[in-house]
Amino acid sequence: MAVYFDHRIEAPENSDIPCQLIWHPALPVLAVASSSSNTGGNVDLYLQQGEHVESCHLELTHQATLLRWHPTKPVLAIGWENGEVVLLTHPSGDQTVLPSTHAACITLLEWSSSGSRLVTGDQTGALAVWKVDARGRLHGNHLVKHEYNKPLTCCIFRPASPGDDVAMLARASVSGDESALDMFSWKGAPLKMGPQEGLAFYVSTADGKVHCVDEYCKTSTLLTVEGAIKKLLYLEKREVLAVITETLMLSQYTLGPEGGAQEFMKVKLSSKTGQNVDIVWTENGLLITATGEQIVRVWDLDGDDNYVLHLDETLGFERGEMINCVSYCAGKEILAAGTSHGRIAIWKMVVQSGSSRGDTKAQWKLQAPTEIEGNVIQLQWGSSLNLLAANNSNTVLILCEHVMSADFSQQVAAVQLTPTQLSITQFTTGVHLALQSDIHIKGVCVTKDSVTVWSGKQVTVYELSGTVLRNTGSFACDTHVVAVHGENLYTVEPNRVQIRTPQGTVKQLLTFSKAEGNPVLLSVCGSYLVVGTDTAHIRVFDLSRRDAKANCSAKNLPEQIANLGALRSVKCNANGSQVSILISQVNGRPDHKVYFYDVEMDTVTHFDFFVGRPSSGISQPEESERQQLQGTELSGRCPVSHFWDESEYRLFVCETVPISSESSSISFLDTMDVSVVTLFCTQEHGLLLQDCYPKPSGLQALLALDVPYYYFSCKPGERDPGLPEISGTTSAPPQQPSKGSAAQFPHMVSRRALRDFVGLENCEKATRDAMLNFSFYLTIGDMDEAFKSIKLIKSKAVWENMARMCVKTRRLDVARVCLGNMGNARAAKALKEAEAEPEPEAQVAMLAIQLGMLEDAEKLYKSCQRNDLLNNFYQASGQWQQALDTAENHDRIHLRTTYYNYAKYLESMGDKTLALTYYENSDTHRVEVPRMLQDDTSSLEIYVNKKKDKNIYKWWAQYLESQSDMDSALRFYESAQDYLSLVRVHCYMGNIQKASEIANDTGDRAASYHLARHYEGHDDIKQAVHFYTRAQAYNNAIRLCKENGLDDQLMNLALLSNAEDMMEAACYYEEKGTHMDRAVALYHKAGYVSKALELAFATQQFSALQLIAEDLNEYSDPALLARCSDFFITHSQYDKAVELLVAAKKHHQALELCVTQSLTITEELAERMTVTDSKDLSEEARKDLLERIADCCMRQGNYHLATKKYTQAGNKPKAMRALLKSGDTEKIVFFANVCRQKELFIMAANYLQSLDWRKDPEILKTIIGFYTKGRAPDLLAGFYEACAQVEIDDYQNYEKALDALSEAYKCLSKTKDASAGQQEVRLADLQHRLTLIKKFVHARRLYPEDAGEAVRLCESLLEEPELDPAVRIGDAFGFMVEHHCQQGNFQVAYRKLEELQKLLPSQNVRYYISQASLEALQKEMGVPIDRGDRRQSVKEEDEVEEDLNVT
Repeated sequence: MAVYFDHRIEAPENSDIPCQLIWHPALPVLAVASSSSNTGGNVDLYLQQGEHVESCHLELTHQATLLRWHPTKPVLAIGWENGEVVLLTHPSGDQTVLPSTHAACITLLEWSSSGSRLVTGDQTGALAVWKVDARGRLHGNHLVKHEYNKPLTCCIFRPASPGDDVAMLARASVSGDESALDMFSWKGAPLKMGPQEGLAFYVSTADGKVHCVDEYCKTSTLLTVEGAIKKLLYLEKREVLAVITETLMLSQYTLGPEGGAQEFMKVKLSSKTGQNVDIVWTENGLLITATGEQIVRVWDLDGDDNYVLHLDETLGFERGEMINCVSYCAGKEILAAGTSHGRIAIWKMVVQSGSSRGDTKAQWKLQAPTEIEGNVIQLQWGSSLNLLAANNSNTVLILCEHVMSADFSQQVAAVQLTPTQLSITQFTTGVHLALQSDIHIKGVCVTKDSVTVWSGKQVTVYELSGTVLRNTGSFACDTHVVAVHGENLYTVEPNRVQIRTPQGTVKQLLTFSKAEGNPVLLSVCGSYLVVGTDTAHIRVFDLSRRDAKANCSAKNLPEQIANLGALRSVKCNANGSQVSILISQVNGRPDHKVYFYDVEMDTVTHFDFFVGRPSSGISQPEESERQQLQGTELSGRCPVSHFWDESEYRLFVCETVPISSESSSISFLDTMDVSVVTLFCTQEHGLLLQDCYPKPSGLQALLALDVPYYYFSCKPGERDPGLPEISGTTSAPPQQPSKGSAAQFPHMVSRRALRDFVGLENCEKATRDAMLNFSFYLTIGDMDEAFKSIKLIKSKAVWENMARMCVKTRRLDVARVCLGNMGNARAAKALKEAEAEPEPEAQVAMLAIQLGMLEDAEKLYKSCQRNDLLNNFYQASGQWQQALDTAENHDRIHLRTTYYNYAKYLESMGDKTLALTYYENSDTHRVEVPRMLQDDTSSLEIYVNKKKDKNIYKWWAQYLESQSDMDSALRFYESAQDYLSLVRVHCYMGNIQKASEIANDTGDRAASYHLARHYEGHDDIKQAVHFYTRAQAYNNAIRLCKENGLDDQLMNLALLSNAEDMMEAACYYEEKGTHMDRAVALYHKAGYVSKALELAFATQQFSALQLIAEDLNEYSDPALLARCSDFFITHSQYDKAVELLVAAKKHHQALELCVTQSLTITEELAERMTVTDSKDLSEEARKDLLERIADCCMRQGNYHLATKKYTQAGNKPKAMRALLKSGDTEKIVFFANVCRQKELFIMAANYLQSLDWRKDPEILKTIIGFYTKGRAPDLLAGFYEACAQVEIDDYQNYEKALDALSEAYKCLSKTKDASAGQQEVRLADLQHRLTLIKKFVHARRLYPEDAGEAVRLCESLLEEPELDPAVRIGDAFGFMVEHHCQQGNFQVAYRKLEELQKLLPSQNVRYYISQASLEALQKEMGVPIDRGDRRQSVKEEDEVEEDLNVT
């Protein structure tokens, strides 16, 4: 909590009532204008503590109307009512009078944002713009003067916008333009920026016009509103201009790029009429007004919201206190308001855990008021120090914020209330005292006998005896920190600590070397003093003797702690063995570690609140889940204060806040999320986390730790309502009011028991020490020592407290022992039953419930996400709203149950209306609501008619029937569509006809059954059978038919009924000996096929036999199947007989029947005949059967099925032959490749040779491949020979024939034939043919180069014996004929032709000789060569045609 020190300004004696005040934006200089109706007006400047600057006094016969400071320079512009404008410079007092421009009262005075322009305006509407240099000096005459002819009211400069170049380059950079990015990074030419200062401004006049003056001083009218304008505001974030008129009409305008303004919102602000209105504007879009009411009105222009802030009487405000003025400090986010009773109300914008800045209304927090005298009419925040100036109509006070001083020691606490007032609390006696000092208190230090305060200039000591405070000494001393031990005071000055008496006499000096620095921090705990210096050295002194003695040498902390900037706080423990240290880093930010200096070991360790763990060098027991969880809760935090217990040297406490809060402008004291962390610190075990305790919301700051309590300061009226004040409230009798008196104000200190001491606050020291040891050993995990420390304690309260501790530590093993010592059998039983839950947290939660720790139980159930148990817990504890919320959002499986339980609870509480709603939500209203309202029949009837629910109608009808109101009952039964009840009542009433109509119309089975029973009882058998049938109660209908001989209806009913009824009906027919066909059909339908067959055979019912046979399958009795098959064979129905034989697994007989009767074997039949189970047939018999099936398929021409069956039988050659017969080339190739047997490859290749392989290269390749895979080189050689012959005969291509024969020769060479003689003959023949063909090919190739030699070679070739198989004689003669024709030797050519015709008389010479050569011969020789060949050619053509036809 902050207090404000007020300094009254040291005004000159002749100064009058202050009327205006204004702070310099940066410097702590306040300008105050005073006025007097007699002497005129004057302006004075004052410093931070109200010191008057005599050189800057300005006095005129006229009154000052406006004051404005230059934004950066110490230059004040003053406007006077006679039109003068004076520039006053601080501190020299230089005055510059602006050239005479205005003749009327100055109403406008405004600087631009950097101070290079000054705008002045007067009552007549004259406006002038002046240029000012960088030093704040005027540049000649005005730049421009405009006349608006109406009084000027407001002026506001428009902030500069970035230059067009920047906007354009930004867009280009985002689009990926690298040159634009280079310009931004200053790699290229300097970037042309827009104006750095906004020189355009808006000015308003009393007739409601707003004019825009641009940077070139050209003016234009922007907009017009109704009434005089009181305030202009510019919302820079949205580029919106807000205008407020004298009648408080707020208009908002968007400003276009060309200068136009478009209104988009207009609203009337609430206010109290006839009062001056004070309006302030914050940067985050809040418009705050004070209009002389008891409230402050806030409009959020960004969020389009409004609300009010009230004064709180519990904080010291009075009823009827009016708020006159407001001022907002952006640096601290504080709103100050001055009241009519001389108080200043302060609202702080506080950060709540988990909230956002958008929720502004919830974040304003009212502080305790600062009181000054008079009627506060003006407030002004200012300077970089955030000072507040207040005008109370008589003088001006300057208020400076100080952090509230507080101290606790030896059961005495002191908390500062006001700059000069303290609240003293003695916890041993329960006395509360008030101390009024005559100095501004900047610090306080207490012991059990004294209270010491200091102001930085003076120290005053008060003796505390009983309920009396007596001033025992006061002395001047320039010290900002004081410590007290016994009768000694410790003050600081450069390089030493002074030990003084209460009167100020120096008894001893503790000196520090230059390297050790100047002492700046002092702290006393027990009999030890720790001193921290500005060079981050620490020393510990023992104060137990007469003189202070150093306990250790100075420790240079920067050697041990990296990044150390300065010490923030140092504290030592009760035996001087440990010193805890908080530091600031080099960058000024608080460090998130607490450092511990072990004096004996000379080591520095730390606990890091950023990660929630101690330093790694410290010995740490095995971490349990609890410690890991607490570490998670502690992470991301920063320590702000720390204390040691005054008597327990191991116990340390630290106050922590989230890291985002410790460095913000808002004090951490106003942060909601504050945790108080307790640690055990020892040499053996290092740092051990004992507890993490969230600070209650009503408390302010931690003051101390003194087992068994934490001590907190608290705000007046803000004590935590959930926790009672433990201390007594004894008041002392009134004493001298100047020094000390019984407190007449709320208590400022509150104490809270440590977790381990709840319920043991008043225990004796032995119990307290035992509990501390128990807690310590429990923390380090030594259960034996923990129980030893408390085994002698008999108090149930102690054991209960330890059981409560087990909830925090989650030690269920310890809890069982505690419950046993408490004798709490119910809790022990509940805990044992809870062990069935898998989550440890759920088990601990049950322990918490049994101990009454309901909040802890709730948190535990939430942490383990057992929403079902949480729901039950809420229900059991009567928190029905939370139970409903939990069920609706997280435990929907139990939602209806929760609604039902809540309805039961409401019913028990007598709230039947709401209970009815929740019974409906739980979907149990059909039963529960009639039960609940059964005593209130009128309400129930209304509910029944309102709900229109069938079930409720039925309940109500039953109720009416019980009341003998049959007509009404019938009506509601009908509404409920309960046809059974309708029929039942009608039967009861004797309306049988109506009952029959209902049963027939609705077809309701229950109604029909009831009616059938009624008819049967009255011997109306026909109707009874009819309604039994409609009710599908066929057995009853069958019974009546059998009893009454209704055989025709019996058959139909039996067929509709189940197998058992069919069987009975069939037996009935069989016994009677009539309608045997019906008996057979019923036996068959009931599934008794054998019985049906026997009866059918016995009675020779062949049509029935056929029907039965259709339902037979392989699961039927084989004997039955055989019998039926014989029957069908006898009657020549072979297909059906085969199927039955197959079903009877008589496959051979079925196959024989197929063969003898030439029945086609389908694939389905073949599959059924194929036995898969080896139990039925041996493998050999199975293969034999498959082959027989395949043989049959082959005979029937079903080659594919035959292939399949041969394959299943394992006879692949036969399978291939079947495929070859099918002619399916693709499957033949596939099957050969799959089987990969030589024999099959050869068979496939032989088949493929029969195809037209000459035209399909793929077949050619496949043939060669198959012969190769089949390892049949002789066959492959034969194929190559065939290829060679085709090339010669069809294409005369001897080259390709030569290649083919060469391949044939190679293949034949590889053959390992048994008859070597035949192979040699064949090879020799091939070699001879190869030689002849090579010669002929050589002659043809030689012909172009040496025709004569080629012809000689050809002639010699003709002389070769056995030429023709290799080289056709016609080709050799044709070659020579062609040659001679080309050479013109037609005689020789003709002789050769005749020779050819003699050798081949039956051949057509055109096969060998070209048409052109033949025509040339005929022409030259004159002989008709083709005459003798015509018959032959005609014959050849016929043969060709015939071949084509065959093909």
